Amino acid sequence: MSESTVVQRLAEFAYTAGINGVGAELRADAARRVLDVLGNSLAALRTPPAVAVRTLVDEWGGRPQATALGLPGGLPEASAALLGGTLAHAMDFDDTHLPSVLHPSASVVPAALAVAESRNVSGPRLLDAVGVGIEITIRLGIAGYDAALGNSIFFERGLHATAICGTVGAAAAAAVLSGLDANGIAHAMGIAASMGSGLLEANRTGGTVKRVHCGWAAHGGVTAAGLARTGMTGPPTVIEGRFGLLQAFCGDRADIDAICRGLGEHWELPGVFFKPYPCNHFTHAGIDAALRLRAQGIDPDDIAELELGAPTAALRTIGFPAEVKARPESGYHAAFSGPYTVAAALLGGGGLGLFHEDFTDTAARDPKRLALAARVHCIPDPHCDSIFPHQFPAVLTARLRTGQMRTERVEVNRGGPGNPLSAEELATKFRLNAASALTPAEADQVTDHVYRLVDAPDLTALLMSLKSWSPTKSTPG
Repeated sequence: MSESTVVQRLAEFAYTAGINGVGAELRADAARRVLDVLGNSLAALRTPPAVAVRTLVDEWGGRPQATALGLPGGLPEASAALLGGTLAHAMDFDDTHLPSVLHPSASVVPAALAVAESRNVSGPRLLDAVGVGIEITIRLGIAGYDAALGNSIFFERGLHATAICGTVGAAAAAAVLSGLDANGIAHAMGIAASMGSGLLEANRTGGTVKRVHCGWAAHGGVTAAGLARTGMTGPPTVIEGRFGLLQAFCGDRADIDAICRGLGEHWELPGVFFKPYPCNHFTHAGIDAALRLRAQGIDPDDIAELELGAPTAALRTIGFPAEVKARPESGYHAAFSGPYTVAAALLGGGGLGLFHEDFTDTAARDPKRLALAARVHCIPDPHCDSIFPHQFPAVLTARLRTGQMRTERVEVNRGGPGNPLSAEELATKFRLNAASALTPAEADQVTDHVYRLVDAPDLTALLMSLKSWSPTKSTPG
């Protein structure tokens, strides 16, 4: 095979970036991703899926190689990655890339942290691997975006691109940190492509399995890198082959050329959106619109009816089935409800607009929120369709009991390049996420150590600051 295959080109990119570094700006961005993942993980420590995974990996045992949040001792690399990825995604607060519509950091960062600690690498090397893994995850996701369809093919088929592509990206990061050469990195990704999976039906009708998707992707990535290191091989045409990843998951509509287009010259990493609210990203523009109406002094009791216009594809997740979305069965399912999140924002939420207290089971049963959510009708909006999925827009119209109509349209999501969160807002998000696990001083210490990774000789200071939380301290509720 004279011409390099896609996985070989990706592996050469990863190997070169691991040797030469990704540069100061990209390392700084990768550090922000690490901080965001750690904050989301600390907030998730007591969620039932995290407790279930932590119980399981504790039962598995094994040689302690990496820190496991919530356990007094360490775990093997792959087990620590499984727990870390589950924590990172459990609150649906992890970052999002558009138009691939995936959450790249939640699989890559936990995998990279576990292997970096086990291999005792430097801060810059960790950040280089994080940057590479996220970039590869995104590019695989972009290949599944169909411009004519206006959506991800993965998503249209009910597949979780985050879990599928994230496994390969996590493997690349783990392989770089394991010291594999380009050939070894290619094999790691080739092996990992057989391990990625994830179905989105839980978003529609219930179940908590989606919360473990990024954990399993991180686990698979670390395992694949380990298998490549010990001699297992992957197919060279694993991405573009007749029975390769893209054909299997996306069919003939995948854009294979998009994966390596501008690779190493243009980075997608800086364009990944941070989430200001701990709920499905499709709900965010509706939340922002509701917050604007609230800021104008509109009293929810004066609202006769609300119409939430959103992209057709997004409404499959946040709008339908209508009766389910109007009365979510739990706080977790409320995070995937357009009607509930609009109602919660209009009635007043926490954090940067809405926060974790708005997505407890108790909050999801609040009669005032449910009564207002019942007055929200979701409809496809053609203008939103024309923007999606480069943004997740929404238009919210309130018909007041006086007959007056008030409309707010949000076309650019908060947290992305066009409307970024400030450094202080990111610090506030981390501090609030960590509040039930760390004191404010401890949270600030973790933040400082994460940002110092750009020139830290090792991870010791960061890991020691994370171990400030133990099962005997006050725990998240």
